[in-house]
Amino acid sequence: MIILFIGDIFGQPGRDVLAARLPALREQYRPDFIVANGENAAAGRGITFATADEIYRAGVDVITLGNHTWSRKEILNLIDSQPKLIRPANYPKGVPGKGRTVVEKNGLRLGVVNLMGRVYMDVPLDDPFQTIDRELQALRGQSDAVLIDFHAEATSEKLALAMYVDGRAAAVIGTHTHVQTADERLLPKRTAFLTDSGMTGPADGIIGVDAKSVLKKFTTSMPVQFEPAEGRAQLCGVVVTVRPDGLAERIERISL
Repeated sequence: MIILFIGDIFGQPGRDVLAARLPALREQYRPDFIVANGENAAAGRGITFATADEIYRAGVDVITLGNHTWSRKEILNLIDSQPKLIRPANYPKGVPGKGRTVVEKNGLRLGVVNLMGRVYMDVPLDDPFQTIDRELQALRGQSDAVLIDFHAEATSEKLALAMYVDGRAAAVIGTHTHVQTADERLLPKRTAFLTDSGMTGPADGIIGVDAKSVLKKFTTSMPVQFEPAEGRAQLCGVVVTVRPDGLAERIERISL
């Protein structure tokens, strides 16, 4: 099984570069499944029906979210009707949406779990470690491999969770910081790990945002409306090759 994971899609530039670059990536890697984080897909904050549909039409099978899940009110009318759109599983019980899904193609079944960290994050959520125990138990027998998108700030928290599930999931891929890290590895029990997959979107801004507005925020401490940067775009992600036993054979970073 080959899984292509696309790092945080940021605004229209991210959606455009995804549509432009994904056909060649599909030709090169022949992925069985494509998963993308889309929590910033709508103008750099949140997701809408139209932006989700654009991502699906580009070829993505599952969209994961994060701390901007609820930034667009439209999500409340969307998330329960989209089986392949998932939000962090460690939101409290009763919150709309779900934190895991299973997608099936050509006789292969991939379970995808979305989690959010608690260190340096502004949203108080349930314990991701206890949550992933429950999610993996629920997926037992329902999937051939499991990919976890851990949307978190702290490198230590991301690596700790990856080590916690080592041997129980094919991959733990970090999202949120928009800066791709160069620490891809296979853990001792064959779980693939990357601290952050990076961002798919503007390459010349400050983590996707127009630089002038970010500089104004830092130098004046005044409220500023952030907008996606213009100019060049980038696509960041990772490819994980999974063995028949559901654990990782190989992990490769992508930065275009």
